[in-house]
Amino acid sequence: MDPSPFRERDLDPDCEEFIVSWARELPPDRPIAVDIRLDREEPSGAALGEIGAAVRRHFEREASLQQLRLRRLVREGRLSLATGLILLVMCIGSATLVPVQSLGTFGEILRESLLIAGWVVMWHPLEVLLYGLWPVVRERRLLERLASAEVSLSTPARGALPAAPEPPPRDAPR
Repeated sequence: MDPSPFRERDLDPDCEEFIVSWARELPPDRPIAVDIRLDREEPSGAALGEIGAAVRRHFEREASLQQLRLRRLVREGRLSLATGLILLVMCIGSATLVPVQSLGTFGEILRESLLIAGWVVMWHPLEVLLYGLWPVVRERRLLERLASAEVSLSTPARGALPAAPEPPPRDAPR
């Protein structure tokens, strides 16, 4: 954790990566618990509550940022799909207008090239909408699970200490 007040700072990037990488290894249906081990003396009671709330707020904020990324990606996919469909129709329409009989082999090559170009234009929209969304959705779900995780602190002298009561369940649709 950064040493400054918890409400105003993020988790240390290495600490966050450590927590998220371990959470990725867990089955998606199992609850997550975060145990923070301290090497120094026991923190005050107020600090215990602040630390747990700060960890949950950090992952809530990261989940909301991931939701924004998802919205941008869907918007990009829709826009590129509309553009791709227009260009596909133009390429197929142009291919039907090529006078193959009068141009011979060159006409056939031109017609096939227009058809191929039209379908290649569709590559990116299909990639975004079929494959690009799911990693972002999975990451958002993982961050939401971490935001609702039970956070506890461990000290060498006393063992695990609850950081704060678990937050109430969220009613937001998934």
